[in-house]
Amino acid sequence: QVQLVESGGGLVQPGGSLTLSCTASGIIFAYNVMGWYRQAPGKQRELVADISNGGRTNYLDSAKGRFTISRDNAKSTVYLQMNSLNSDDTAVYYCNARNVWTDRSSWGQGTQVTVSS
Repeated sequence: QVQLVESGGGLVQPGGSLTLSCTASGIIFAYNVMGWYRQAPGKQRELVADISNGGRTNYLDSAKGRFTISRDNAKSTVYLQMNSLNSDDTAVYYCNARNVWTDRSSWGQGTQVTVSS
């Protein structure tokens, strides 16, 4: 079965950095657009960034210039490097895999990111 296992969340001070990782199994990684979404309390889940197998990226406006998404197909892993974090970045971050052929979407369990002094 499909499994997306996230890691790297935690508590960080404003202005700090974190790197999230998501390792996939049970899918053909190269067939999937990999993305990071987040959901803050009382808000809808939103796309933070995604990356195609070819390396094309897409970012939430507020993430541009601060966050970098990357993927390592050999390790079936997608990363989200987050810099200059602020309180608005506090949320549960979810990894997503979307198969470009079937449009099937799979989700990780989420990892909490809290930005606070």
